[in-house]
Amino acid sequence: MTSHPHPPQPSPLDGFHPDLPDPAPDAGAGSSLPLHARLHHIRADALDGDTAQTGGMRRFAAISGRTVGSERIWMGQTHVAPATASSDHHHGASETAIHVVSGHPEFVFLDESDGVREEVRLRTAPGDYIFVPPFVPHREENPSDDEEAVVVIARSTQEAVVVNLPGLYVLGDER
Repeated sequence: MTSHPHPPQPSPLDGFHPDLPDPAPDAGAGSSLPLHARLHHIRADALDGDTAQTGGMRRFAAISGRTVGSERIWMGQTHVAPATASSDHHHGASETAIHVVSGHPEFVFLDESDGVREEVRLRTAPGDYIFVPPFVPHREENPSDDEEAVVVIARSTQEAVVVNLPGLYVLGDER
């Protein structure tokens, strides 16, 4: 039988836990880790609602420059009320990944890859993912009359970027 050594006892510098106090300031130099040198736990009930809002949609930041000191990613939730659609928009140079948690939101964009310009509607279900490349005009819709849609969003920029547009267009054809 193989014996397993006992794991070493963690030092106060081994990590961060929101339920534990930071080491006392007089505990010696280097005893308190900066934001970028520790893990962060953002509880579901601690999401930051101080974000850009759109009628019928509630956005909450979890991971951002303000909440955890992130520099190259933003992550949060959007709750979309029944029978709601966003305006046409894009997310600038940011890549955006979307995970559908609940509901059946739809994502709409224009495509002309076969030479014919047409509106494409991606109908989703819980567990699905959507990827939105930089600058691609689109909109989100929740066509349900009675069910809220919830999505988790991750962007490759520190903060959420939303550039509202007067309408959809095919990328590269900004008429």
